Amino acid sequence: MCRVYANQDPGLYASTSRSLRLRGYSTSIRLENVFWEVLDRLSAEERMSLTDFIATLHDEMALRGDTPQNFTSALRSACVIYLSRPDAPGSMMAAE
Repeated sequence: MCRVYANQDPGLYASTSRSLRLRGYSTSIRLENVFWEVLDRLSAEERMSLTDFIATLHDEMALRGDTPQNFTSALRSACVIYLSRPDAPGSMMAAE
């Protein structure tokens, strides 16, 4: 079983930093490439640029009074939630 995970493309878990503006401040977010790929798909589905999607997510969380201490963790969780949707392209649930 572990071979499925151990044999993954190392490029998927390599990290990449991207710079963007959140609430008027420049910041940098570092995520594994696989999460950037999912966020690109998610933002495209929402018909938003990746930067706009991330900024909107951040703002909506802030409006709820729920800005996480580790926003990158929230982005990773958003990716898992997205992939868990049965109707999401590349969904983890589609094979069931």
